[in-house]
Amino acid sequence: MHPKYLTFLMLLLLGSCVVKKKTTYSNKTTVSVPASKTDSIPSKHKSPDFSPKIKENYPAEDIIATAMGFSGVRYKYGGTTRKGMDCSGLLYVSFGEHNIDLPRVSSEMANEAKRINLKSVDKGDLLFFKTKKGKPINHVGLVVAVDGPDIKFIHATTSRGVIVSSLKEGFWNYSFVKAARVL
Repeated sequence: MHPKYLTFLMLLLLGSCVVKKKTTYSNKTTVSVPASKTDSIPSKHKSPDFSPKIKENYPAEDIIATAMGFSGVRYKYGGTTRKGMDCSGLLYVSFGEHNIDLPRVSSEMANEAKRINLKSVDKGDLLFFKTKKGKPINHVGLVVAVDGPDIKFIHATTSRGVIVSSLKEGFWNYSFVKAARVL
């Protein structure tokens, strides 16, 4: 069996991510450089404003590969580093590494991203969840694979850290709110 499939099987466990923290951005600028130089731009110099337009033509696979590189990182509320991260931090960093700016909080991502039909979901799309009854959207994942009705997504859970789950899993299927596209 292929190692990626073994990883998916090993990482299927429930968890949730709640991010209510709002981040205020100031004194940040966007740096314009040729496409060949963008990999060397430190994240702190990227614009924090959400823009669903791609600044560079990176395929979804590159963003997914970046996110998958955080597999196993422990959960940390408000975290955006290998020492710990939350669900929105995972996406914020993964997209940001490819010069695509997302809001820092999952509910703001959900408000800004373009809703799509679940049947149209593809790699690189976002899935939003409400994991607590009566609360707003508080969890987000990145679609890494679509195999018919089975949609796999990477996200950060409080119990297992950064893992890949299936939308077919009861908890995630029940908590699902909407799919959205930023690419």
